[in-house]
Amino acid sequence: MTNSSSVDAQMNDEGNTSRDLSPREFHDFAMQAVEWMERYLEGNATLPVLPRVAPGDLAAQLPMSAPERGEPFATLMQDFEQLIVPGITHWNHPGFMAYFANTASMPGIVAEMLIAALNNNAMLWKTGPAATELELRVVDWLREAMGLPAGWFGFINDTASISTMLSLAAARESLDLGIRERGMAGRADLPVLRVYTSAHSHSSVDKSAITLGIGQQNVVHIEVDDNFRMRADKLEEAIRIDRAAGLRPLAIVATLGTTSTSSVDPVSDIAAICEREKVWLHVDASYAGPAALIPEHRHHFTGWERADSIVVNPHKWLFVPVDCSTLFVRDPDTLKRAFALVPEYLTTREQSYAVNLMDYGVQLGRRFRSLKLWFVMRAFGLQGLRQRLQYQMDIAAEFAQWIAAAEDWTLMAPAPFSLVCFRYAPPGVNDEDADALNERILADVNAEGSVYLSHTKLNDRYTIRLAIGNLRTELKHVSVTWEQLQRAAQAEASGPR
Repeated sequence: MTNSSSVDAQMNDEGNTSRDLSPREFHDFAMQAVEWMERYLEGNATLPVLPRVAPGDLAAQLPMSAPERGEPFATLMQDFEQLIVPGITHWNHPGFMAYFANTASMPGIVAEMLIAALNNNAMLWKTGPAATELELRVVDWLREAMGLPAGWFGFINDTASISTMLSLAAARESLDLGIRERGMAGRADLPVLRVYTSAHSHSSVDKSAITLGIGQQNVVHIEVDDNFRMRADKLEEAIRIDRAAGLRPLAIVATLGTTSTSSVDPVSDIAAICEREKVWLHVDASYAGPAALIPEHRHHFTGWERADSIVVNPHKWLFVPVDCSTLFVRDPDTLKRAFALVPEYLTTREQSYAVNLMDYGVQLGRRFRSLKLWFVMRAFGLQGLRQRLQYQMDIAAEFAQWIAAAEDWTLMAPAPFSLVCFRYAPPGVNDEDADALNERILADVNAEGSVYLSHTKLNDRYTIRLAIGNLRTELKHVSVTWEQLQRAAQAEASGPR
């Protein structure tokens, strides 16, 4: 018989690196990490937003194989600071204004630490009672705070891409085509399914169609108006043409806050079409949804309560660390019918009356994401969140006024939230030359290091985007950015071509 005491003694020997840290060691190492985080969050504005590295730089410094024996924590932290941090694009930087931000607020960071310590997988209610019930409650807090009526079922996914895919899968299940059991391949009885969305909608709509077997060519991108909003009349026309050709409308994806311009689709008009045509309506409010916390901005969201599903990302503009995407569905039974699959080893006594969140999507494993949303909503309070969101929209409005007042600059789209699209357009410079000029201006500003902006194309013209959403971005950062843009424009316009 094996001497268990000698085996345990060998495993607990401090020279044995296969053991975990002791509580004392963990405390010491964790405090080193926390102190680094404190210094980083206080001083990251002094770092270049974009790393000054080239593809392959980090890989060239990493060993080809894992170490055979464990290494000291001090060595890990040293390599973290010397190898990893110099290659990081700093999304927490106040000058990060390239894309819709995902800010790791301090309450959210603390929650992430606790989430990792608990390491709870709430796939079943039984495997995560507190995680399951907190998720359902805190997502309902968000629903109420945004002014959506009661009766929605809300839960958390990782990103809006998954939330949109699940919504389109539910839309497909609602047609009772037997796709869950029989699939789509080789079926002559199955009509071609069509998804309609704006010409400016997020690429996740197309990716969802690819993943679900609908096919990218069956995503119909509807023409937009002068303010980059989906045209309801063109939507009706596309549906009418498709029905006449024997195609089956599946879903319409409307966007409140498109990625390129933050435009707002006319959801009420689109909802009326969906109700008349009996087509699923999914609303992508992943970026702009938090603005609905402010009653004065709810006019942008008129009609979204008539949708079948809505996605809002707290990790974009509610200062929750990535990832945290909330999906609201009006009919959770349809979504559950599309995905629920319970093998014997996951059956529990509670499954007939408790919510098992694994039933509402493709993932079995589920992180305890609701804890960080709970921490953020409670630490800031709704009042604090509203104040910060309004401040960021005020900054964007002021920046838009600077652009509008400048002789050689022009606004390229309305700015209803915190994104401003603009372009350097001096008189006498044709559109093609101005495209190249704006591209060089953007590159110059980003190379300087204190700010990171991005671009899109509007009406086929190169357009610079400034997206304010980082918790730490203030008017002074935007003011410095405006000065850099003007200096770069002057230098590029007067320099050699």
